[in-house]
Amino acid sequence: MPMDAPLERLRLAQPELPPRLREAARYLAEHAFDATTRSMRELAADAGASPASFTRLAQALGYSGWEPLRAALVEARRPAAPFSGRAQARDDLPAAMLAADAAALGRLEAGPVAAAAAALHGAPRIWCAGFRSCRAVAGLLHYQLRLFRPEARLVGAEGPEELDLEGFAARDAVVVASFAPYSAEAVRTAAAARRTGAMLVALVDSPLAPVACGAAHLLRFEADGPGFFHSLTGAVSLAQALAAAVFAQGGAAAMERLRQSEARLAELSRYASDEDSR
Repeated sequence: MPMDAPLERLRLAQPELPPRLREAARYLAEHAFDATTRSMRELAADAGASPASFTRLAQALGYSGWEPLRAALVEARRPAAPFSGRAQARDDLPAAMLAADAAALGRLEAGPVAAAAAALHGAPRIWCAGFRSCRAVAGLLHYQLRLFRPEARLVGAEGPEELDLEGFAARDAVVVASFAPYSAEAVRTAAAARRTGAMLVALVDSPLAPVACGAAHLLRFEADGPGFFHSLTGAVSLAQALAAAVFAQGGAAAMERLRQSEARLAELSRYASDEDSR
């Protein structure tokens, strides 16, 4: 049976389903990743359907109930050796990686960054989220924003990320960085942003990423490369460009906050002097 069998069954069966099951099927097709991480009751509530509809949908697809369908969805999305499967033994690997990153940087688009920055400028609070290797991307964005936007927050910086997800508000902006295989934490963070009505900015490798679902702004980078691990070069570049563009939107007020931050750093002697380096 092919790995995408549950979604293929869903696609084939959808035209023949009763109206209510068809709506549940459409929701499931659009939120297949959520189905692997959330309860059936949560899915049903978001879909505006009853839990029984999802049970009947599973049975209509040939499964004995919801849990077997959910298990099939989990298995279909399970990455097979996401890192070791990419490994290549080649003498020119460093040069190939640098060339691939340089080419990918040349394909980044400035327009979406400018549009996202304008939207972030209007948000009273900006949340930065990234997990596993993307923690570095979120941390960089958060650090740069904090220099002139002190209300910026890093999800999970001061405790379990679940506590921060509960703090999202409708006027907030949430920037989530992720690439395949997508972390469950990133998917939950994006879902929390959608649920609370916060503006979601997805910094991802594909517009089809579960993190990108419902995003107001999509900043896409290329994560593929010849290395055993995915490349974060594009993601870091987008994060830096986004922070700079938000700063430019802030005008004189942002410049004043930046100067105040510089003064605090100088007062705390955060940087080594010429004498210290001798």
